[in-house]
Amino acid sequence: PRHKCGNQKSCPQNYFAFKIISGAANVVGPSICFEDLVLMSSVKNNIGRGLNIALVNGTTGQLLKTEAFDMYSG
Repeated sequence: PRHKCGNQKSCPQNYFAFKIISGAANVVGPSICFEDLVLMSSVKNNIGRGLNIALVNGTTGQLLKTEAFDMYSG
């Protein structure tokens, strides 16, 4: 069976499913999946070099904000 965000197992009831992929140089881009919805990816064009962060409401699971912080350029 297929599990949310491509995880190997289903999450217990009352838990959110998520998967974070850090990427590999310019070959594989980073991505953030939450409850089977891709929040950040190169396809959505909302990722950047450095830290990519998605702020999600911990009670409702609603996406509040996404942001990329370039740690290389300072």
